[in-house]
Amino acid sequence: MSATPSATTSPATDSTPTPPTQAELLDFVHRTAADTELIDSLPLDPEGRTWIRLDGPGGSEAWLIGWPPGTGTGWHDHADSVGAFLTARGELKENALAARLPTDGWKTLELTEDVDRERRLPAGKGRAFGRHHVHEVLNESADAHAVSVHAYYPPLPRIRRYSRSGHVLRLEQVESPEDWQ
Repeated sequence: MSATPSATTSPATDSTPTPPTQAELLDFVHRTAADTELIDSLPLDPEGRTWIRLDGPGGSEAWLIGWPPGTGTGWHDHADSVGAFLTARGELKENALAARLPTDGWKTLELTEDVDRERRLPAGKGRAFGRHHVHEVLNESADAHAVSVHAYYPPLPRIRRYSRSGHVLRLEQVESPEDWQ
């Protein structure tokens, strides 16, 4: 009996998983969002977000997240991780910055006027993103929960949280995995 290496491993002599690409992460969140039994298993709270940690492809970190009406993440990035997310139920809005920001060593940045991007992501729609992608995700519905699937590689080393006032972006906090798990 012979074994064939999976798409997420290196040649047979090396069992180290190869990092998943953004496209593979996006494919994973699409397939996971289609699992209605899993989506239905997420407990929903009327007051705050809920989540279940999932095993993502190639050693990635993945989450199923429930969003009550009117909730959001605030501005943040995922540091050195690439990722993908997809709305499984309801609709989410993503506000993002189409600008490469310095990675470290700053507290306040003045943004140019043309950096804002807005995406509406109804059920079945999502996106992949690269390292240092700054965004906020919102459920703007007044009465309906949303559910989404997220995947990150490497597993989130930190999250940087920002405040925004007009065109000024301020680094407010740096969180490590111990802060949210």
